[in-house]
Amino acid sequence: MSNDISSLRQAFVSQRQFYDDQNFPRGFGRSGHFTLLEADILEQHGVVLKGLYNKTLEPQNEFQTQFVQVVTGNLEATNPIERAWIKYLKQTTCKTKFHTLFGRSRIASPTPQSVDYYSESDSL
Repeated sequence: MSNDISSLRQAFVSQRQFYDDQNFPRGFGRSGHFTLLEADILEQHGVVLKGLYNKTLEPQNEFQTQFVQVVTGNLEATNPIERAWIKYLKQTTCKTKFHTLFGRSRIASPTPQSVDYYSESDSL
């Protein structure tokens, strides 16, 4: 099998573009997580890739069969389409927590009490 991008694109042809507005409301290209090629692959072929991943579509050729084996964990990703989909899955399923050193303290501080700073001997 050739890993030529044009033959890969022909193997995963879709009539509709793929958008994931829930996870990437501004699109794949503007999210900052994908390269231009990866964003283009996801938009142009994501409907077919998602169908193969969810098993709502059956593989139609050897490229799609290999893709199904990659997403099930039997093979390593070897072409740009497989790598783009694996990267998409990591971005949408692995939620890592973001920690920062700066932020607001949620602990309520005690209210200051009025303190007299002078005594009777201070009065003149």
